[in-house]
Amino acid sequence: MPIRRLICLLAISITCAPAVRAQSKPKLTLDDFFNSVSYPAVELSPDGTSVVLETERADWDQQIFRKDLWLYRADAKGGSLIQLTQSGHDSEPKWSPDGNWIAFLSARKPGAGKSATGDADAEDEETSQIYLISPNGGEAFAITEGAEDVHSFAWSADSHSIYFATRQPWTKSQKDDYKENWKDAVEYRTAERGDTVFALDLSTALARHSAAATKAEKKEGKPVENPDLTPGTRVLTTIPLSIDELVTSPNGAKLAMVTNAINQRQEKYEDVELYLLNVERALPPANARSGSEPLAQPRRITKNQAIETHPRWANDSRHLFFSVEVGDVAGPYRDLQPHLYSVDIDNSSIDQWDKSFVGPIERYAVAGDRILTSARLGTEVQLYDAAEPADKLHRLTKWPGTYAKIATATNSPKVAFIYSSLGKPEEIYVADSADKVDQARPITSFNAKLAQADLPQGKPYQWKADDGTTVEGMLIYPPGKFEAKHLPMFTLIHGGPADADGNHFEADWYQWAALAATNGWLVFEPNYRGSTGYGDKFLMQIVPVIVSRPGKDILEGVDALVKDGIADPDHLTIGGYSYGGYMTNWLITQTTRFKAAITGAGAVEHVGNWGNDDTTFDDAYFLGGRPWEAQQRYHDEAAIFQIDKVKTPTHMVAGAEDIRVAVLEDYLLEHALYSLGIPNKLLVFPGEGHSLSKNPWHGKIKVREELKWLEKYGGVPAPN
Repeated sequence: MPIRRLICLLAISITCAPAVRAQSKPKLTLDDFFNSVSYPAVELSPDGTSVVLETERADWDQQIFRKDLWLYRADAKGGSLIQLTQSGHDSEPKWSPDGNWIAFLSARKPGAGKSATGDADAEDEETSQIYLISPNGGEAFAITEGAEDVHSFAWSADSHSIYFATRQPWTKSQKDDYKENWKDAVEYRTAERGDTVFALDLSTALARHSAAATKAEKKEGKPVENPDLTPGTRVLTTIPLSIDELVTSPNGAKLAMVTNAINQRQEKYEDVELYLLNVERALPPANARSGSEPLAQPRRITKNQAIETHPRWANDSRHLFFSVEVGDVAGPYRDLQPHLYSVDIDNSSIDQWDKSFVGPIERYAVAGDRILTSARLGTEVQLYDAAEPADKLHRLTKWPGTYAKIATATNSPKVAFIYSSLGKPEEIYVADSADKVDQARPITSFNAKLAQADLPQGKPYQWKADDGTTVEGMLIYPPGKFEAKHLPMFTLIHGGPADADGNHFEADWYQWAALAATNGWLVFEPNYRGSTGYGDKFLMQIVPVIVSRPGKDILEGVDALVKDGIADPDHLTIGGYSYGGYMTNWLITQTTRFKAAITGAGAVEHVGNWGNDDTTFDDAYFLGGRPWEAQQRYHDEAAIFQIDKVKTPTHMVAGAEDIRVAVLEDYLLEHALYSLGIPNKLLVFPGEGHSLSKNPWHGKIKVREELKWLEKYGGVPAPN
């Protein structure tokens, strides 16, 4: 009952703007929509006076998504924002604990800045390396080099060193031998190798950079046996897995790491775990020769069937926080909502924070002796805090909407976060403390043009499923038609399935409800069974009926909207991407009421998809076993075996290099529809994986063509 009451209150407060729109506001255009800016990273300086942030935006000429770093400094006039880097390839900034440096990863070509040895003639390969820049100005410079990407890095607690992980580097002779033996053949799986964790003293890196800058470093002309090993590094440990994240304990003695499979496929639960390395024991003397001493081995501190992520240390250097993406820390694999946990590294005991909280904890940060979280209840994501695992999460915020990434400072109570709502495109805000987040002020305005457009209004909508369960979704109305009746409706299904739509603003190829509404559609975003924000039981009710159960929820929501006179039954369309594509493919086999469908990266069968997917144990969980263990279920929940029922004109998109949902699924659907004479179109984007993150033109073309398809077959003329 408390949750339902909260949802009802949110329904009243989300977007109570009047239906009459200000005529002076410009229409939201396709170009403006895809020129939006997102913020992949936000980091407060240790003293809280500065914020380093990462922006991501489309560069249409270079056909890339630019990632650049900016620095905000608070001052007497309110603060200033300056651009730190301009390569377009810079990400994951991290302050040194003393606040004197910002380290970040960059995949810029060596020609864009000299290598760590000052060699501008290094092999022209784009690899992700660590760069440093001073917050006081100056150019960024690389401190690592080589053909191996840096997977993760962390500062030492005293700011004197940087720890980083790469795939185990090969010597020149090893590379030559492999090429001679295998030519261009691919040794799938067996040729992979694990990671090595290195330590690099900051003084050594700065001295080498200074020497290179004054051209004091000279080439000796003799071959280097291992050109991929950054000079001056010391090996801490090796591990037969990849390392996704590294975090140093506040006392500097321990280094925690999150591992992953070397081929980045989730095939074994034990590949993704938390490990701990005692840095003091692992760190060899600065003058030690490589391989002269046995390496310390990291200690595994979790052993479960869960995918751990986002580790952060408590101030006591004994407890390590982490969240779980999928899986369960307490027993056999179950797809639960993301929860927050802490593990005692001395005895490996694990506590879940506020077990009674119904929704997922989306993000969190450590703030002194408490944690701050952004957590979802229904269609709202708000900020909460707690001091102990048994504490109830205490809500800190009043603004309706969505609070995203949270950043805290070591030596200051200030808090930075990303905030958005349906009528407010996301920006970064800073508050003086967690208790004053409702007085936070924005420090960015990159999306100001979007904010000035005539944006749609929306509200939650609830209906009853056939089994009596209450299901909720969002309704996004065309501008000027808030709460109007008998509207043409586009049902846009979120992916995941462990995700949810709500009161937030996002502008990209995946979340484009605002653009669809601007083009005349009432957008219905159903949070069907399997969505987050409504409890773990609600989430798990799609097992093993992976598409049929949520499919009923969605169709019953459409029925309710038609019955309530909100949706026009003669102008219904449907679409989604990823799991939303799965659902779209299934639903057009269950009903012919949709006049048009758009689907992307969605499977139509489950056997081939299980074999190609990079999350195979997740697929097996949803369907009750592997293909030979649940043969009938793999058949019954597959759209392909009912595809002859389809009458809906269907538009399809896919990334040519997608391994989450292989492009073969889209070719299979296209071939089936073509053989049945159903109007269809398939767009395949070269070089793209599941996220369409390589070339911004691909996402823009996707949405442009999908809007045209909805207009052509959905019977709704384009607005003036």
